[in-house]
Amino acid sequence: MDLEKYTAIISSEYGLDKAFVFNTLTLLESGATIPFIARYRKEMTGSMDEVMIGKLRDRIIQLKDLDARREAILKSLKEQEKLTPELEDSLMKALTMAELEDIYLPYKQKRKTRASIAREKGLEPLAKIIISQKYNDPETRAEKFLDEEKGVNTVEDAIRGAEDIMAEWVNEHIYGRKRIRQLFEKEALIISKVIKGKEEEGVNYKIYYDYHELLYKAPSHRVLAMLRGENEGFLRVSVDVPDDKAEEILERIFIKSENASALLVKEAIRDSCKRLLLPSMETEARGWAKDKSDTEAIRVFTENLRQLLLAPPLGQKNVLAIDPGFRTGCKIVCLGRQGELLHNETIYPHPPQNEVKESIHKIKSLVSAYKIEAIAIGNGTAGRETERLIRAIPFDKDIIALAVNESGASVYSASAIARKEFPDYDITVRGAVSIGRRLMDPLAELVKIDPKSIGVGQYQHDVDQAALQKSLEETVVSCVNMVGVEVNTASEELLAFISGVGLGLAKNIVSYRHEKGPFKSRSEFRKVTRFGEKAFEQAAGFLRIRDASNPLDSSAVHPESYAVVDRMAKSLSCSVKDLMQDAGCRMKIKPEHFVDEKTGLPTLQDIMQELAKPGRDPRQKFELFEFSKEVHSINDLRPGMKLPGIVTNITNFGAFVDLGVHQDGLVHVSQLADHFVKDPNEVVKLNQKVMVEIVDIDIPRKRIQLSMKAQNKSAV
Repeated sequence: MDLEKYTAIISSEYGLDKAFVFNTLTLLESGATIPFIARYRKEMTGSMDEVMIGKLRDRIIQLKDLDARREAILKSLKEQEKLTPELEDSLMKALTMAELEDIYLPYKQKRKTRASIAREKGLEPLAKIIISQKYNDPETRAEKFLDEEKGVNTVEDAIRGAEDIMAEWVNEHIYGRKRIRQLFEKEALIISKVIKGKEEEGVNYKIYYDYHELLYKAPSHRVLAMLRGENEGFLRVSVDVPDDKAEEILERIFIKSENASALLVKEAIRDSCKRLLLPSMETEARGWAKDKSDTEAIRVFTENLRQLLLAPPLGQKNVLAIDPGFRTGCKIVCLGRQGELLHNETIYPHPPQNEVKESIHKIKSLVSAYKIEAIAIGNGTAGRETERLIRAIPFDKDIIALAVNESGASVYSASAIARKEFPDYDITVRGAVSIGRRLMDPLAELVKIDPKSIGVGQYQHDVDQAALQKSLEETVVSCVNMVGVEVNTASEELLAFISGVGLGLAKNIVSYRHEKGPFKSRSEFRKVTRFGEKAFEQAAGFLRIRDASNPLDSSAVHPESYAVVDRMAKSLSCSVKDLMQDAGCRMKIKPEHFVDEKTGLPTLQDIMQELAKPGRDPRQKFELFEFSKEVHSINDLRPGMKLPGIVTNITNFGAFVDLGVHQDGLVHVSQLADHFVKDPNEVVKLNQKVMVEIVDIDIPRKRIQLSMKAQNKSAV
């Protein structure tokens, strides 16, 4: 593989230093992970962040795919004995897949076409004569090609066959395709119409029954909505450009005269547009529009997932978690500070049983017996009712009580992971455990659930599933490595997302921990089966050991840099522990004095920050939140009400906010602020506490319209 060639292309495209691009590509090719490269190889990459490193990785994959396709085309042309030096040069210079395919199109093996049939009848010379437009008597020229045995019985037959061949030439003309592609890129409309007879059944797509807009301006959610309506059989979607404009473009390329032959060429152009070129370009345009929409929808999903995974953790507390319900009761679990299950039972405070007093007594006794510090209440069915019950209980100490988003908890409770963790308990107990653990540490718990089940996506079932899965997994990896993992308490699922680990090695780590006891130092990782030097290099900095004999083992300082820290401490005649605990001592250190061949200033600056706050959790501080006590269901809402809420999902068209009424409301992008908002993420974040105003309520359709404009917005 020619890394230097790819480096030249990529560095030019992104305006990056060639050396940094080459180093980054080399690291990626060697198997280094993006989190590791971004965190521990800043000198080599020019301090590129994870996003840019990801772009470089994706681009080199595209370039490799392009080269692979180029080689396949060259091989095919050689086998056909049609590869000329000029053709090879054109193929080698092609920079996109579309260019390659346009060059190859005339030589591509095709099924039987009208043009190929005409060629079999010997009409290609006639097509060449006509398209040259040198003669004003094409009918006279066509008479020479009459052949009853081949089915060319009349002049009209001959000319029709010649037009079929010319239409194919028009379709395969490289420059012509380029110009029509540009027309689609600038002027194509995406058009949707309701399928006759489906008006009532497809009412959810009513706004698209007679709709059109410029394709390149159409936002991803509208494109995906129309395509979904088409897939479900309610809409007919097309991508069109004005036929006359396409024909004008092609006529400027092909028409050289004003004689009778030119008129036949124009007819061939019209036929090519209608039958070959425009349908081909429509398919291509739909493809890139879908890809663009998928990319944007996946970006929104991954950004929401990142915010959810990095939600503030409550931390290690004794937690009572409740999975609420009416008829089946509320499942209660008591969890220890490490999330271990200590107790479970069911109470029935709601209809039809209405065992309110018994339930209050039971909760108070459990809070006392298990020294409960916080109560987590699932926000699903009976969630608000259960929350009111808990808040009305007069505990003899301050207890944190709040609703927890339980999306995906049922998926976890029925999973193989949950069955392995709690083989002797049913799904209701497992679900309650998941709710409690989410409060303690959202990241550690949510990694056990398929991200697609967490409920923060936008048209997630309509996008490329492989691309979505890859992006979501990379987001989880990024978040886990950003926070770091306590190796002696982390689950297999959490460890598996650490750079260089994976599920197999994660299982080995947990097995070693069970057999040998807690890890005492990072160097002990090498004793774990399959934990080789490469894995150690990639993973060690992200795995923490609390209370290790070497204080650096609890920090994000990589073991490869321990010697540098030792030199720092030695220069001040103090211990590494003193260096970490004494700010005055650290201030005497001048990082530039410790630059060497292996360690540059960016890494030294990271080390100094880490020494100041070793193992610091980058997530924000946990804050309490309470819904309004005035509303409990959608029926309690009135236009003009101002209520606290929490952002549960963000899409390109706005943000969904939970008001505690079992139905999220929508703040349309136009209602997020007084100024124009292009990306809702500029204004709100997932789990953000906001104040909203009720604009409209549609109870039958369960739709709530909200506003967060400046005059109404305030911090909660």
